[in-house]
Formats: sequence, C-alpha cells, structure tokens
Amino acid sequence: MDKRTARAEHRWPVVVGIAVALVLYATLPSSFLPALRYSVVVIGVLLLIPVIVLNPSRFTRETRWSRLFSVGLAGLLAVANQVAFVQLIIELIHAEKSDGPDLLVAALQVWVTNVIVYALIFWEMDRGGPVARRQKARSDLDPADFRFPQDEDHDAITEVAVRSSAKSDWAPGYVDYLYFSLSNSMAFSPTDTMPLSHRAKILMGLESFAGFLILALVIARGVSLLG
Repeated sequence: MDKRTARAEHRWPVVVGIAVALVLYATLPSSFLPALRYSVVVIGVLLLIPVIVLNPSRFTRETRWSRLFSVGLAGLLAVANQVAFVQLIIELIHAEKSDGPDLLVAALQVWVTNVIVYALIFWEMDRGGPVARRQKARSDLDPADFRFPQDEDHDAITEVAVRSSAKSDWAPGYVDYLYFSLSNSMAFSPTDTMPLSHRAKILMGLESFAGFLILALVIARGVSLLG
C-alpha cells in the first residue's frame, strides 16, 4: 500500500508520557543527585517545547532539528534513569531499616520511568519514527524493528482483519509501544510484539534485565528493610 490513508498520530499521549517520566524523575528522594535531576528536567522541558510548537496537535511535520531534539530527549531520559537505577542499588546496599519505605517508592519510580522511556525509544526508532510511519509510502519506510499483530492479521477473520496494517493502513503509535514496553518489563520477554532487528533485541534485553533487577532484587531488598 503506497498511498497512505493513516491519520497522523496525536501529539498528547507521548507528551503525557514524557511529563510523567520527568515528574517521577524529579521527585526521587533528595539523596538522588538533586543537581543532576533538576538539570535533566530543565533540559528535557527545553527540548520538548520546540517540537510541540512544530506539531502542537498531530505529527504532521518533521525537520532535521525536530528529529534531533526528539531523539535527544529520549536518550537524555534513558541515560538519566540508568544513573538513578545505579544509585538506587548503591542506596539499598548502604540503607538503614528506616530508609525502606522511601527506597521502595524510589524503586517504583525508576521502574515506571524505565517503561515510559523505553517506549519512547521504541517509538522514535521503529520504521523511521512517528512522522515517517504515517506519511511515507510503505515501500519507502525504513525496515521495521518490531512486528505487531496487526502486521500479519490481514488474512484473519473479517472483524480482526479489518484492523490489520494491510487493510486499514494501521501504523503503531506511542500507546502501542507503551503497552509493548510494559509487557516486556513485566514478562521479561516478548509477548505479542516481536523484535526484528539486532538493535531492537539488544534494547529489549536491556529493558528486561533492568526490570528484572528492579523487581526481583531491588524491591526484594527494600522489603527486607521493611521487615
């Protein structure tokens, strides 16, 4: 299908996701490098404003700088949250029993932020990004990093096939990547969406590994502190 009928993706789901990630990161306990946290939040907001101005409602336009800002914001949040993750482990190693409740909340904040940020990375990289996925002819799209169920449902029963990529010109949006990221962090493996490229597999592996450490080791340590 070369003539696209898919409507441009709405801006606000991803903005809400980024805002939640920034708030969770900013409200980590005060011992989590406050100068770094607030700097990341300020830079993140500064990177977000111009791309919202370019596409205030739907992703209909893209420039070299807007693409750079969007990808840069995803990378910034990813690196910042990994720093918080490492510090979380250090804090738990040296924690007193009275620190347990705060560290449990911090572990949850880091884990949720990880889900949001990886969804943002997947959303930015797959098939050339949000603008390309809905506007370029399918023959001109970058190779897919992920295969969604809709990409192979065209020969299913009618009420299922009608939503397929081939018949409805469906393309994944941020909510699809967020669900995928959440399921990957909870199941520690692909569920309904499969990685196709090496970079997708590496990123999914890193997300699963971080999720496993947080849920199985970090939170377990926090519970022991409560006891």
